[in-house]
Amino acid sequence: MKIELVVNGQPHQVQCEERTLLADLLRDTLGLTGTHIGCDTSQCGCCTVHLDGQAVKSCTMLAAQAEGCEVLTIEGLAQGERLHAVQQAFSACHGLQCGFCTPGMIMASVDLLARHPAPTDDQIREGLAGNLCRCTGYVNIVAAVKTAAAQLAAGPGVRS
Repeated sequence: MKIELVVNGQPHQVQCEERTLLADLLRDTLGLTGTHIGCDTSQCGCCTVHLDGQAVKSCTMLAAQAEGCEVLTIEGLAQGERLHAVQQAFSACHGLQCGFCTPGMIMASVDLLARHPAPTDDQIREGLAGNLCRCTGYVNIVAAVKTAAAQLAAGPGVRS
């Protein structure tokens, strides 16, 4: 089947099987390997991307379901060389260790901050509950989200 979608601002017409998962389309067909596959059951959240502005787990979504939609992956989050505030904060606050969960955590955090611009620790933990990290213990991830929230509230041009 042929589907049309916009990925990271670029229109694509791709041929795929009806059973192709969105994560596989992104990784194997479009070469966007920042979207990780950790479990294939939507438990870990490593495959989180944005579909029409909302965080979704791409390992349990068919590519055909993204027909006519806009998809944003970790590769499309930065604007040129300028990292998104959440990407900057994860680096500055050491919110990553092995990095495997990081793309999904960042994409889920961006979605969380769109819904809760000044989240409490509980809102952060709840908002990221569908994303698992086996390395960090989450303390630095929560700090990164709070730092990003403050940066975003301060407006463009402000860097930590």
